[in-house]
Order: sequence, then structure tokens, then C-alpha cells
Amino acid sequence: MDSTFDIQSYMTKGVEKIVSDALRATMHNPRESAYMLKFASAGKKASKKRAEAEKNGEHIPPFLISSITSGCNLHCAGCYSRSNGATNDCGPKDQLSAAEWRRIFDEAQELGVSFILLAGGEPLLRWDVIKEAAAKPDIMFPIFTNGTFIGEKYMELFDKHRNLVPVISIEGDREKTDSRRGDGVYDKLITAMDGLHGKDLIFGTSVTVTSENLAEVTSDSFLTSLSDRGCKLVIYVEYVPVTDESTELALSDEQRERLLKEVGRVREVFQEMVFVSFPGDEKSSGGCIAAGRGFFHINSHGGAEPCPFSPYSDVNVRDTSLRDALHSKLFYELTAGDILKDDHKGGCVLFEKRELVESILQG
Repeated sequence: MDSTFDIQSYMTKGVEKIVSDALRATMHNPRESAYMLKFASAGKKASKKRAEAEKNGEHIPPFLISSITSGCNLHCAGCYSRSNGATNDCGPKDQLSAAEWRRIFDEAQELGVSFILLAGGEPLLRWDVIKEAAAKPDIMFPIFTNGTFIGEKYMELFDKHRNLVPVISIEGDREKTDSRRGDGVYDKLITAMDGLHGKDLIFGTSVTVTSENLAEVTSDSFLTSLSDRGCKLVIYVEYVPVTDESTELALSDEQRERLLKEVGRVREVFQEMVFVSFPGDEKSSGGCIAAGRGFFHINSHGGAEPCPFSPYSDVNVRDTSLRDALHSKLFYELTAGDILKDDHKGGCVLFEKRELVESILQG
């Protein structure tokens, strides 16, 4: 990597920006603001831990992505997780227990991880694991959910534990959302959003950005509709093709530049909301931030992977600590070389260079 680029400083500033934006977005909600102030204090302590580790030659990322189940009730078109076999209809089978996830969350906090993104499958199928996350107030847990299981039981939990933030997947309007996620899903999402807003609960949305919906999901009309329903966070995730045939849905270089400009614009227009773009401008971060540079992924069976879009692993956290998993041979090879900063098409360098990733595992 370029020796002039400081990944620790870059990620720390990124975390501070998210927290400051969240404080601004929740200023009219006393309970949320109170939690965010406490989290800001905890975040500074976590940042000091990461900085101390950096001084000792160890890089600790501030983000962890945890896929806590492989089960899901939807069959979304182009789902990378179903395509690579990580998600199915059957639900838990030899997956990490709630106790094992508790240990991971404990170790993550000790290392200085500030955010653990809970994913799946559909993470709200794992009430037992969500309860474990609720017990770690110094870590914020964005929960990437399809929204169909958000009812009174979960609303009560979200109300008591403000570190749990549901992030509801939506593709745009009813037509675009239902065409990808299934008939009637859009209405269920809107019902969930309205229910959360009615109880003054903070929530966000996750938008998979494709060449087909880029204009709509960055439009003022779409974002106004979300803001009016109480949405405080919008995460734009660039579509990663799961087959060679679906590459036309990935953003072109020109469209990626447009997305970056639009994110900058909407941050100014909708200051009551927080906007995050993933992977965003990789050039500004010295390349892809997977494999422990900025985040890494633990799958539902414990495999430590560079990224959910790159389901390759050479170590399992059932057999080792979270810290040791960060020092796996695969992660080392990916971060020590130039693979993560190579030019690539679409939203994921590791997907495009999957044969190279596989060769590292076989080497």
C-alpha cells in the first residue's frame, strides 16, 4: 500500500464523521441524542485502543460485519448471498450459537471495534443473537434487515436498547422494490417504517444501487419520502454482480462518479439524515477496505472472510480468537500486496479477482 496513506487515521476520521452526523440527525430526539453522546464517548475509548494497537504494529478495523444466520424468508433477484450458497431457506444448521456470538462481541469490544453490522440471511430470525447485541451498549449494531419481521416485539427491544438500529432494505419505489424482493414487500416495509416512526425509534435504510435505479434512489422525492417517515440513515451499497450475466447492473465508472457527487449533494440538502456510500470512493481510502483494512466479515458458521461479497476463508473463529482471525494468511496476503487497490469494474475488486483470491487459499 502507499506508505503516505494512513488507514488508521482515515478510518478514525470516518467513524468520527458518522458519529457527529448521527448526533446532528438525532438532535430533536432526546433519548437518541443521549445515547449518541454516550456512544461518542465509548467511540473515543475504542479509537484509543485501535491507535495503541497501531503503534505496536497491529491494525484493528473499527467495523465488523457479522452474518448471524443463513436463513432467509425472501428470494431477492440477484442475491449474492444465495448465489454463493451462504443463504438458504432451511435456517440454522451448525451455525454459531448465541453464546459464541456473545464471545465474538466481547472480543470485538476489547479490540476497539465500534460498529458491528448484523446481516444474514435475515438477522431478525435470530432473536437470541440480537438480545446478545443489545447487551453491548458501547457498540452500535446496525441490523441489515428485509423489514418483514419488525413487529411489536422487536420495536420494544429497539426502544429499550438504542444501540440496535434497524436498517431496512429498499430498492426505490414499490415497482422496483417488489420486482426484486417479491410482491407485497414494499407495503410491509412502509408499514414497518411508519410503526418505528410512530414510536419515535431511529432507523435507517439500505439501498442497493444499480445502473437501473441510480437516478431514483438519489432523487429528492425518494429521499424526502424516507425523511418524512423518520429515516435517519441511508446506506448506498453498490451492486456487486453475482454472475457474469448480471454485470450490466453494476455501476460504470461514470455512474460511480455520479453516485459520489450525489451523495455529497444530498448530505447538504438532507442534513437531518446520515448518508454512507459503500464501498464509496476507494481511491480516497487507498483501495478496498475489506480483509481487515476497514472491516472484515464473520459468516454464520464462524468463517472469517474478507467481505460478504468474497466468501473465502482460511480460519474459523470457533477455533481461534477474533484477533488471530485478523492475522490469517488470507487477510495478510490481501492487505500486504496491491490486490485491494487494483483497478476494477463494478463495485467489488475481490469479486472480479476471485480467481486470484482462490489461488492464495490454495497456495
